[in-house]
Amino acid sequence: MRTIEEILAALQAIVDAADGRSFTDAEVTEYEALEKELENVRKSNELRARNNAYNTPVNGGPAFIPNRQPDTLDAAFNSYLRTGVPNADISGLRVTNEQGEGTSAAGGYTVPPGFRQKLVEVRKAFGGFASVVDTFDTGNGNPIEYPSLDDTANEGDITAENAAVASGADLVFGTVALGAYKYTSAGAGTNLPLRVPVELLQDSAFDIAGLVARALGTRIARKQASHWVTGTGVGQPKGILAASLTADRDLDTDDAPDYEDLVEFQDLLDEEYDPNARWLMRKSTWSVLRLIVDGNGRPIIQSSTEGISGRPERLLLGKPVVIDEAVPAISTSADTHIMAYGDFRESYVIRRVSNLVVVVNPYSRAANGQVEYTAWERADGNVQNRSSYKILRNASAA
Repeated sequence: MRTIEEILAALQAIVDAADGRSFTDAEVTEYEALEKELENVRKSNELRARNNAYNTPVNGGPAFIPNRQPDTLDAAFNSYLRTGVPNADISGLRVTNEQGEGTSAAGGYTVPPGFRQKLVEVRKAFGGFASVVDTFDTGNGNPIEYPSLDDTANEGDITAENAAVASGADLVFGTVALGAYKYTSAGAGTNLPLRVPVELLQDSAFDIAGLVARALGTRIARKQASHWVTGTGVGQPKGILAASLTADRDLDTDDAPDYEDLVEFQDLLDEEYDPNARWLMRKSTWSVLRLIVDGNGRPIIQSSTEGISGRPERLLLGKPVVIDEAVPAISTSADTHIMAYGDFRESYVIRRVSNLVVVVNPYSRAANGQVEYTAWERADGNVQNRSSYKILRNASAA
């Protein structure tokens, strides 16, 4: 087999021979054959280099692999989950500090897209509300502000012929601000790092990535879900039902929504947002509404129809219902926001920083034969259009 240098010399010889004239058919055929030979030689050399890298241990793992493929990154990350030792494939993914709220993420390793997608799916399934809002990712945690505009109080006018146009109202812009709060899977109280016995880790057939994704994703989801709905906006995201927001309607009677409450509340929403509007409530509130009957004793909510994949589709007054357990219950206390109705993709935005981080600690619980896992993700949420949804509040105590 010729070397790369020999093939390149042969290619140049063909070009030199045809100097000042067109290539003959034979020369074209020979040149193209040499090109294929050159490609095969280069590919063979690359494969040999990669094979040598497989067999050259570095810090307990394979060395750098040229032209790393996604499956190689996943395999390297899976090895990191089992051993806590990052090889060269993921060492370059170490997180750097980024500007944001409070102390930024430092240390640890970002994760390949496959693992991150599993974690995202768990989060979405947990909260309910997060699946129907506007969401976007950013590469770093720099604060973001974008303009908002409410010009609904102004309208045009008729100006007489040859008359000067009267000065009108200027546009008044607001801002929607998003930071990057660090959500971690290990927090106060009993929310400790995930601990996995080494016996499971040593079983190559055990889906360690799946288990870690489900467990860590659910822990992060529980905290985020509550903030997307009732976050105060002070040291945490501002929720769609933050207590500081003014309710649009109160129940007529404490803890007892009726048909009149629901109809009048639904009709408060401007027609502009009604086509894509949904209800937001917790499961216990939905159960209370199912018990409401009309004058003939018939439930106002009929049996749920079958939705996609056989799942029941909850409908209330012709609109879908989103269930999220982070929404306060009706009987929580007086003056509590218990329900929302609106176009939530227009109403609320969630920003996630793309660098999800997982840290493996094989040392702290080594005497117990366990490995600890902690994940964190930086995210924020905020109301972006308060006019696109309405809030129903439990009546004030008499």
